This record gives sequence, C-alpha cells and structure tokens, in this order.
Amino acid sequence: MKPLVVLIGTFIVSTLILKVFKRNLDLQLAGRIAMSCMLVFTAIGHFAFIGGMETIVPSFIPFKKAVVLITGFMEVLFAIGFLLPKYQKQTACLLIVFFILILPANIKAALEEINYQTGEMNGPGIDYLWFRVPLQFFFMLWVYFASIR
Repeated sequence: MKPLVVLIGTFIVSTLILKVFKRNLDLQLAGRIAMSCMLVFTAIGHFAFIGGMETIVPSFIPFKKAVVLITGFMEVLFAIGFLLPKYQKQTACLLIVFFILILPANIKAALEEINYQTGEMNGPGIDYLWFRVPLQFFFMLWVYFASIR
C-alpha cells in the first residue's frame, strides 16, 4: 500500500510542478518521475529490512541476502534509467520483466503471512493477494503508459 501512496502522491505533485514550470501537461514525464520515486522508496526497504526481505524470497533461490541487495540496487538503477530519455524504453521493458519476476516473492509473503520488515509470520496474509497481485499489474501498466506507449 505504501508504494502505491508514494506513486500516486508523487505523480500528483510532479504533474502540478510540471504544469507550473513547463506550462504544459506532461503526464508521461510525471509518471516516470513518480515511478522512479516509488522505486527508490521500495529499494530503501531492501536495505533497511534485509532480514525480513530474505524471508519472502522463494526457497528454491539461493543466496537470499545477495538477492535482496541486488534487487534493491536494481530498483535504484531502474529509477535512474527510467528518467534518462536515452534509456527509458529499455529500462521500461526490463522493469516490466522485473515486476513479473518478483511477483512470486509477493505471493509467498501473502500466503505465508510474512511481514517483510521483520520476517515474522504476522503479515497481512492471503487477503492481501487480492490487492497485491492487481497492484503488480497496475505497476506494469503504469510503466508501459509512462514510457513505451
């Protein structure tokens, strides 16, 4: 839920700032700025909650701590690449693939009621899937409409 609030809040603020300073409504740029901010926000979680994040990595994947750190760095790189016109389309394609690849971790967290911050089994649970899975696809559509389209 927090990433969605960051995404929408940043989009609104970016849209208003761009309208004031550029004198036109550049929704795609505002969308890229918002997604980049959200990615930095979620990347911070990878570094702040390493232990908890490790618990949501599917069991068949080795080196869980490294995976958490690498995906955090990837999110920062995606945030940067998404704002650079030369790389935005390639970054968008990779970001959509990334969102697909991390979906199993989010599903595992919901099914096992894992709190990604603490690693304890007191997370939001299965009902969260009804929000999280559509949210993941919403993020993919956001990336598509903010850059590829």
